[in-house]
Amino acid sequence: MFFFDSGFILLVLPAMAFALYAQNKVKSTYTRYSRVSSRNRLTGGQIARSLLDEAGMEDIPVELTQGQLTDHYDPRAKVVRLSSEIFRNNSLAALGIAAHEVGHAIQHDTGYALLGVRNAIFPLAGFGSKAAFPLFFLGFLFSGSLSFLMDIGIAVFLFAVFFQTVTLPVELNASSRALALLDGGGFLQGEELEGAGQVLRAAALTYVAALAVALAQLFRLLLLRERR
Repeated sequence: MFFFDSGFILLVLPAMAFALYAQNKVKSTYTRYSRVSSRNRLTGGQIARSLLDEAGMEDIPVELTQGQLTDHYDPRAKVVRLSSEIFRNNSLAALGIAAHEVGHAIQHDTGYALLGVRNAIFPLAGFGSKAAFPLFFLGFLFSGSLSFLMDIGIAVFLFAVFFQTVTLPVELNASSRALALLDGGGFLQGEELEGAGQVLRAAALTYVAALAVALAQLFRLLLLRERR
C-alpha cells in the first residue's frame, strides 16, 4: 500500500515519466550537437579559459575531471572542471557546456544570491533526500508511538524540495549567461548559438523534471500522512 498508493500512481509516476523524457532529450540533443564542430575550432577548455579571462577571472583554473558529463564549477576550490569530451572537443555541445560552467563561476564571483543559498543548503538537502523516506516509512508502519516520525520525514524532505526549487533558477541563469558570453565574444553566432542553446535548454529540462519529482513526492507524503 505504501509503495503503490494512489498518490504514487497519480503524482509520482507521471513525474518520473517526465524525468525519463528529460533524460532522453538531453542525451539525444547532446549527441546531435556533439557531432557539429564550431567554426572557430576552439575547444571547450579553450573557450572556458577565454571567457574567464575576459571576465577578469584569470585566477580561476580550468581543469580536466574524470567521467562523462561530470562538468562543474567547484565554488570551494574556485575551479572550473570539465570532462575530457568537453575539454578537448570543439563541438557546439562542448562549447555550450563549458560556457555554462563559466556562468556558474561568474555567479560565484559576482555574489549571485541564489547560488549562495543553494551552496549553503546542499548538505541539508543531501541529508533530507536520504533520511526522509526511511523516517516516514517507520512512522507510517508504527503509527502509534512513532507517528511523529512521519512529520520529521516530511520536514527534512522539505530541504531537498527547497534545494531543487533554488537550483532551477540558478541553472537557467548560468545558461543565460553562457549564451550571452558566447554571443557577445563572437565565439558563436546564428545557427551555432542556437545549437548550443538547444543543448543548454535540454539540460535545464532535467532540473525542471527533478523539481517535479520532488514536489510529487512531497505531495504524496502529505496525502499519506493525512490518510493515516
